[in-house]
Amino acid sequence: MIKPDVSVVEKGIERILELSAVAHARRRGTIRESPEFHNLTGAIAAYGRTLALLTGLQQWEELRGNERAA
Repeated sequence: MIKPDVSVVEKGIERILELSAVAHARRRGTIRESPEFHNLTGAIAAYGRTLALLTGLQQWEELRGNERAA
């Protein structure tokens, strides 16, 4: 079985956090209720869901690794 590269997941998490931070900063500079504000809100929500998925995958892999070692 191929062992997943943990650094890839960690790099993905870092990148999602960076993109989310940029979107948050841009949203603060837009007019509330504007189309751009809503687009950025949607992007931020999507980044949050992706981050939850990646961190869940990371935790699952850590648990699997601990079970194999036992």
